[in-house]
Amino acid sequence: MEWLVTGGCGFIGTNLIRHLLREGGHRILVVDNLSVGRREDLARVCSFREVAPPSLGRGWKGEAVALVVGDIADRELARAAVQGREVVVHLAGNTGVQPSLADPWSDCINNVLGTLNYLEAARRGKVRRFIYASSGATVGRCSPPVHEKLCPAPVSPYGASKLAGEAYCSAYFHSFGLETVCLRFGNVYGPGSSHKSSVVARFFRRALEGRPLEIFGDGNQSRDFIYIDDLIEAILRAAKAKGVGGEVFQIATHRETTVRELAREVVAVLREAGVDRIEVRHAAPRPGEVRRNFSDITKARTRLGWEPRTSLRDGLALTLAWFQEHYSPRR
Repeated sequence: MEWLVTGGCGFIGTNLIRHLLREGGHRILVVDNLSVGRREDLARVCSFREVAPPSLGRGWKGEAVALVVGDIADRELARAAVQGREVVVHLAGNTGVQPSLADPWSDCINNVLGTLNYLEAARRGKVRRFIYASSGATVGRCSPPVHEKLCPAPVSPYGASKLAGEAYCSAYFHSFGLETVCLRFGNVYGPGSSHKSSVVARFFRRALEGRPLEIFGDGNQSRDFIYIDDLIEAILRAAKAKGVGGEVFQIATHRETTVRELAREVVAVLREAGVDRIEVRHAAPRPGEVRRNFSDITKARTRLGWEPRTSLRDGLALTLAWFQEHYSPRR
């Protein structure tokens, strides 16, 4: 198939591209502004041709992957990029609660208007399927497990902007027939995540730099941690499944893990790998974070035929092995 992956130089994007190339037979266009992911990250998983926006309508020759450097706020680029694509996987945008608290305006421009740009371009370009990377932050505070029928009430600008993206996806399906699928990702971790601000990546960076693992608050806040390969499988199934246009799916593990428990697991895999003398300390809690969060994935199981397969311990061990090979600690 012909794919467009926004944010394709990032953690999830590069892993998706690696899986698509392993399948074979796909051509992939990446749009990325290189604010987080880099050309080097994409080059780590494939060879690619960098192209300029004016040439997109003519396609490209050679490599199965092409990169155009640009911003999702650029409407003209969006229109050019979707031409000839069958599936759009929209991963680009601001991520995380704390950046949205620091700059709600930028969060809105990227996550709301950037998403609208690509939905409108996909509608006009007659794209078959539009996959939107959403988040459990759309729901806000609730009694977990989180499921798709809960009434959303976001508690952060990030949650609000991702919810707006979900709403536009629903509107474009019901108004224009664009087959949108919204995937609410759990806390994703795995190889290639060295630039992420997530707790797993932060723990491994600090440990390899010889610094204490830092837990915000008492550590009893919980999350649902999903390994990257399992998440990529969900994206691939969402791109191909029949009868799921306009739907929202929780993509996680249905397992609740506190940050304190996560720290114990991280320390265990570090010691197994020969990294000893790891200190764990606590810092002040951060505003805007929900206390408990894990997902009911029944809908994804039944409608997508998807099931996560990687245990937390195995996923952390694989992630650490990647960090030890590729991450250069700063001392």
